[in-house]
Amino acid sequence: MVSWIISRLVVLIFGTLYPAYYSYKAVKSKDIKEYVKWMMYWIIFALFTTAETFTDIFLCWFPFYYELKIAFVAWLLSPYTKGSSLLYRKFVHPTLSSKEKEIDDCLVQAKDRSYDALVHFGKRGLNVAATAAVMAASKGQGALSERLRSFSMQDLTTIRGDGAPAPSGPPPPGSGRVSGKHSQPKMSRSASESAGSSGTA
Repeated sequence: MVSWIISRLVVLIFGTLYPAYYSYKAVKSKDIKEYVKWMMYWIIFALFTTAETFTDIFLCWFPFYYELKIAFVAWLLSPYTKGSSLLYRKFVHPTLSSKEKEIDDCLVQAKDRSYDALVHFGKRGLNVAATAAVMAASKGQGALSERLRSFSMQDLTTIRGDGAPAPSGPPPPGSGRVSGKHSQPKMSRSASESAGSSGTA
C-alpha cells in the first residue's frame, strides 16, 4: 500500500506536473528543440499511462512492481538517459510511420460509425420518449373517463341536493317562547275589553 501511494505521488508530481510546467516554458519561449523534446515525452507518457491501466490490475503482485514504475518514470525524464526520446525514435516513430495510413482510416471509420450510431440512438430515444408520453396521456384520459362513468344518477342527485337550500322544519324552541310572550298580552287585553263591555251592559 505504501509503495502504491509513493508511486502514484511520483508519477503525479514528476511524471505529470513537472513536464507540464517545462512544456509551458517551451511553448512560451518558442524553443523548437525543447518543444519537440517534450512532445516526444508526452507521447511516450500517454502510452505508459495506457499500459499502466492494465499492468496495475494484472502485475501489481509482481515483486518491486511499483519501484520499477518509479524508476521507469525517472529514466524517461532524466536528461542523461533521455529515455523518452530514445523510445520515441527507436520504436514509436517507426511503428507509427509504417501504420499511419491504416490508423487514419480506422479513425475516420470510427468517427463516421460513432456519428451514425449517435444519430440512430438519438432517434430511437426520441421515439421511445414520444411513445411513452402518448401512452401516459391515453392512460390518464381513460382513467378520467372511467371515473366519470362510475358516477350514477343517484350520485349526481346527491351532489345536486348538497347545493340546494335546507328544507323548512319546525321552528326552533326559542322562537316559540318569543311568540308566546307576545300573544299573552293580546289575550289579556281581549279579556279586559270583554269584561268592560259586560259591566256596561
